[in-house]
Amino acid sequence: MTKTSDLIEQRAGIVARMNAAHEADDQPAFDTAQTELRGLDAKLDRQRTIDAADRADTGTPLNGDQGIAREIRSQNIAETIRYAIGAPCDRAKVEREQAFLEERAGEKAKGVYIATELFETRATQTTGNSAAIVPDSFRPDLFTSALTNSTVMQAMGATILTGLTGNVVIPRETGSPSVGWVNEDQALPTGNASFDSLTLTPHHVGAITELSRQLIMQSSPAVDGIIRQMLSRNIALEIDRAAIAGTGTGAEPRGILNDPDVDSVAFATDLFTTTADMIAAADLANVGASRGFLSTNGVKAIGMKTKDGDGLPVGLSTIFHGEPVQFTNQAPNDLGTGNDEHALVYGDWRDFLIGIWSQLDILVNPYAETAYSKGNILIRAMATVDFGVRRPASFVKASGVTVA
Repeated sequence: MTKTSDLIEQRAGIVARMNAAHEADDQPAFDTAQTELRGLDAKLDRQRTIDAADRADTGTPLNGDQGIAREIRSQNIAETIRYAIGAPCDRAKVEREQAFLEERAGEKAKGVYIATELFETRATQTTGNSAAIVPDSFRPDLFTSALTNSTVMQAMGATILTGLTGNVVIPRETGSPSVGWVNEDQALPTGNASFDSLTLTPHHVGAITELSRQLIMQSSPAVDGIIRQMLSRNIALEIDRAAIAGTGTGAEPRGILNDPDVDSVAFATDLFTTTADMIAAADLANVGASRGFLSTNGVKAIGMKTKDGDGLPVGLSTIFHGEPVQFTNQAPNDLGTGNDEHALVYGDWRDFLIGIWSQLDILVNPYAETAYSKGNILIRAMATVDFGVRRPASFVKASGVTVA
């Protein structure tokens, strides 16, 4: 894949050749290099346009067929796992899918690749004991998942960047050029725009799940959905949690609550006043209109209990001033020095980036001692992601939000 940095490096080489030809008074060599430069400049302009479009893209949805490459649209997780353990399957189909995913990732899988796009990210996911869900009369249509948190960051409108290879550097404008009125023959004010960059780097997350061999060998299409739920439980929920509250220390990426560049407002006398202060801060920062609140279910409970002077419920819509709001147990309620403060964030969530480096890498081990003795297999699933705030001014978080 062509990169802007590669084209800029090629351009510098051509300019160096032009300088050398000029010094040597070699007109043919100069003309040849000049022609190459014109072609490369056109290509560089196109690449910069593509880069700008990528940065503005809302991302690829991770559910349904939309945005899924044709080569992997029919990938079946259970079939891929059967391929990994040498069980009967459509090997030619799986090998074509693996070849495509390896080319996209730029390296061979340690086990087998599962395309990240195949995973739902908003559904309630999980099961408690894999081996126990295959009774004598197998009814996958009646499978009941355990109650767990639901992912929320995509529902907030975060920008999802998929199919990444290597570090991703996103330039940001941090200061605008000076603008001023002048009289005739008077110099304009000087002052250039200033820039920095946001870099997304790979961070790895993984889990190990034990599955029964009978579950893997089932031919029912519903089995694929069950396995997908298990892997979503192990991976998707942790990615979502880290996007909100990741510490940014060690191997864990940094979530929005721990981004030091995101401003905060202190909790006022009540939620209604606090949310108004947060909206005002966003207005003053010229934040885009596509905004929303994210908070905990504890804050939701307080909002639902709030009453006016006549003892009537105020309502969540009034407390959050008609703005979209999502409540989730993924948001922490143990912040602050007393470990009793609840998360409350407001902003334009399109400016929160979730970078996904291609697909899940799944390694199947049918020989692990505890699983082997039961005829089961262990599956290690790993994903590589990172998070970043494209414009920190697009967000504001409240501090000191407590629930009585």
